[in-house]
Amino acid sequence: MSYFVFLRENARWLAASYLLSVFSGFGQTFFISLSAGDLRAEFGLSHGELGMLYMLATLGSALTLPYVGRSLDHFPVQRIAAVVMFGLALFCLAMANTFSVWMIAIAFYGLRLCGQGMMGHTSLTAAGRWFSAQRGRAVSIAILGFPTAEALFPLAFVTLSAAYGWRGAWNISALVLIVVAMPVLLTLLAKDRVPSATEVAAEKTEGRQWTRGEVLRDPRFWLVSLGVNAPAFIGTAIFFHQVYLVELRGWSLEVFASGFVVMAAGVVCASLVIGPLIDRFSARHLLPFAILPLSLGCLVLATYHAQFAAFVFMALVGISNGFNGTLVGALWPEVYGTRYMGAIRAVAFAFMVFASAAGPGLIGWLIDLGVSFDIQVLVMGGYCLLFSGVLMLTARAYRA
Repeated sequence: MSYFVFLRENARWLAASYLLSVFSGFGQTFFISLSAGDLRAEFGLSHGELGMLYMLATLGSALTLPYVGRSLDHFPVQRIAAVVMFGLALFCLAMANTFSVWMIAIAFYGLRLCGQGMMGHTSLTAAGRWFSAQRGRAVSIAILGFPTAEALFPLAFVTLSAAYGWRGAWNISALVLIVVAMPVLLTLLAKDRVPSATEVAAEKTEGRQWTRGEVLRDPRFWLVSLGVNAPAFIGTAIFFHQVYLVELRGWSLEVFASGFVVMAAGVVCASLVIGPLIDRFSARHLLPFAILPLSLGCLVLATYHAQFAAFVFMALVGISNGFNGTLVGALWPEVYGTRYMGAIRAVAFAFMVFASAAGPGLIGWLIDLGVSFDIQVLVMGGYCLLFSGVLMLTARAYRA
């Protein structure tokens, strides 16, 4: 099946997966962190205190996700999407109207659970389950929603904040979810996908269907998780403290925010390249290359302080995110089957959320202690390099 025929015949479901990823942006760190400076100033919080608050709220969402995420094994995608989008809108309103530190924590928790957690989980679980022979292509298209949000949302928030204040920007975010996102997505998801006869004939043979308990007892799952969740830790840590970074470097926040467009382009290019390669060679074979660009990006950010380094870093982060997100999205159903994928991916997503939770708190604490930011970034890059080797060994174990 040609790529364009695949897009035409499955446009409805591919668009739904893509848009779920797009609107998860309201709960992603690159969007939430743009309010960090205002929150610190208004509530008298330090970098470490706000980072720790964000970390605890995100950890709470990670602990909740395995329980709510398995609902995708029991309820239609349309119903789950409706509940999650409505919840995300409510927590955007909570952020807009927060008046105390505890309300910030509740808003952080809800935004992370509904946005980063369930919206992304629903998008990739649906794409992975709806498709088999063309799973790599389907997941690569769903993944494109994340760079779209990264390219558009930060600049939109900066613009809206300048016109209506940071609280007004969050109110408008809630309005967009209710008025735009929900009607469009619920219309797209109103019809279930039924595989065509051609696809059934070409469908890859499903192997063993692992339960969540069996996956959690598999050491390979843990090793892969330690590697592929490095981008969540590193990206969240750096982007949450982006205001501190630009102050440290003497850069413009607006210019740095424009770098998300470069990152988005990197994700798009990498996703479109890796998707067909997964269908040809399998996610297991390509897994070791997922986080190598991020290692190089950390080296650039730590050693070069000119403004151009921000754009090089963003491009490499985008490439790594495109490789990593698409590979992981295809890997879990490839090696563990699709029957219990809602429960399995909910745990995998919870670990990703946990990794993203640890970053802001730990890095904020180290900043407060006076630890060099460059040293921290170099250590992150070294970790990625080390685990590229670990992923190579684990990939061989999956193929054994």
